[in-house]
Amino acid sequence: QVQLVESGGGLVQPGESLSLSCKASGFPLDDYAVSWFRQAPGRDREYVACISRVDGSTYYSNSVRGRFSISRDNAKNTAALRLNNLKPEDTAVYYCATAEVKCSYYPQGYESWGQGTQVTVSS
Repeated sequence: QVQLVESGGGLVQPGESLSLSCKASGFPLDDYAVSWFRQAPGRDREYVACISRVDGSTYYSNSVRGRFSISRDNAKNTAALRLNNLKPEDTAVYYCATAEVKCSYYPQGYESWGQGTQVTVSS
C-alpha cells in the first residue's frame, strides 16, 4: 500500500523552529521528487519546497527561502522539512507529496499526498 505520513507539527512561538518528517511506505521514495505544500484556512494549497529525484537539487518558494530547508534520507525512506524563524503567517497544514517526473509548483503535478500535519505559530 502506497502511503505518505507526515509528523512533527505543533504549536510554537514566532522565531522558533520545527522539523517535519514525511515517511513513505509501499514504494521507494528516492524514485520520486518530493515536495512540501501548505494550506491555511480559506486559502489555496501553496507550494513550499521541493527536492528533485535525479540530483537532489532543492527549490523553495520566495516566502520561505532562507528559513526552511528540505532534505531526504533514502536509507530511511523519509523526507524532512526544517522550519526556522517561524512567523505567524507560516501557520497552516503542511503536506508532503511525490511526483514521478520532476518538481512542480502546482499540486496537479503530484500523484501521492500525505494527510498533513498542523503547524501553528502564535505568541
